[in-house]
Amino acid sequence: MLSKEANERLTRVGPGTPMGELMRRYWQPVRPFSQLLDEEVIKIKILSEELVLYRTTTGKLGLIDSHCPHRQTGLEYGIPDEEGLRCCYHGWLIGPGGDCLDTPLEASDSKFKHKIKVTAYPVQEMGGLVWAYLGPGEPPLLPPWDLFVLPNSIRQIGVTEIPCNWLQCHENTGDPTHSVWLHGEQFKYILKKQGKLDERASDTRMHTLYGRIKSGIGIESLYAHPTQYGMEKGVTYAKALGADADKTSRHSTVIFPFFTQTGSAGSVRHEFQIRVPVDDTHTYHIAYGCYTAPDNVPAPHQDVIPWYVTPSHDENGKPILDYVLAQDAIAWWSQGALTDRSKEKLGRTDTPIILLRRQFEQQIRIVEDGGDPMNIFRDSAAMPDIIHGGHWDEREWVERGGIGGFREAYHRGYGIDDGDRYGPMMPKIIDMMQAIEDVHAAQ
Repeated sequence: MLSKEANERLTRVGPGTPMGELMRRYWQPVRPFSQLLDEEVIKIKILSEELVLYRTTTGKLGLIDSHCPHRQTGLEYGIPDEEGLRCCYHGWLIGPGGDCLDTPLEASDSKFKHKIKVTAYPVQEMGGLVWAYLGPGEPPLLPPWDLFVLPNSIRQIGVTEIPCNWLQCHENTGDPTHSVWLHGEQFKYILKKQGKLDERASDTRMHTLYGRIKSGIGIESLYAHPTQYGMEKGVTYAKALGADADKTSRHSTVIFPFFTQTGSAGSVRHEFQIRVPVDDTHTYHIAYGCYTAPDNVPAPHQDVIPWYVTPSHDENGKPILDYVLAQDAIAWWSQGALTDRSKEKLGRTDTPIILLRRQFEQQIRIVEDGGDPMNIFRDSAAMPDIIHGGHWDEREWVERGGIGGFREAYHRGYGIDDGDRYGPMMPKIIDMMQAIEDVHAAQ
């Protein structure tokens, strides 16, 4: 459990709050870039600040205060210009740097515009996402985490807003055993209730629910420890307790402050789950899918990385429960908009969550003392072209081969079991997975 005061420190994200100040040291992924190709002006909320993201007619990006400094009209209704965004009310032009560049209805010789400036934040694009820095001072470097820059890959970006605090979403990454029930027994119950268990889960070796149920057998202990970029955690199994062997199963990689990475070297399908704080009671959740092929299978070229919505409710307003990410989402938001952790009772399965919380508190204190927290990079000469947040060995492509799980078998019909099923790139991903299997079969 946490005290109410400690819970407040880890959950509140507005300006001046401990966690809000920590988060402002990092580049925040605020929207898919491809969304701006269709909607040149988008009102967003990030870290409790209401802003407008826009793209000029010449392709420049801006992120500014959501209200015009003239009469406070909403700039989400603004008109993109070559140099900035014009207010729809009187045409005042606000550039990406927050400067007022034109006040067209004032006198032609007026110097008024030079006195006007609004809040503006630097933005840049990487990996098909628009990133914003809302912090103080010179922005750090935007780190090239692997899934954003891996070669020979297909990408697609699933987004949804979840009505709860960001930490409830992110603590999922510190919970290696929740799959046993949430994605195992509950998944089985839902498919059976829908009359689709035999249709969708007839292969007890391949369907994800059976493997997840099995992962609850023979647990001896859980482990968690810090790494260079975040934390590593997993489960230790004992044959004496019913497991098929004495072994250790490593769980998904955690990259500080809010990345969970599923899939490892040798996998076709990788994902970043990014839990971006909108405000204290809403999270902008990004499921960033990266589907990587070995060198002997060329991935299709992409001019633009598309985005899509991963829905949590159907057209009748009922929760969708028959894919993995939606199952996670109900576990998060059903805790309440901002859960009271002073009421919780933690057990052995929560060992990694305890480390996760301590790590956040440690980094908050570093910021409070005037330092840079972990994963802040400032030396461009020392920045590599790609950063692997966890274990990565390119040789695993050769050593493992074949299909490692349901997320590498979308060509066999298992794409329906996760949020990827809504993605526009699924036909090409399926074709690529089939090509990879064919190449392995021929070797």
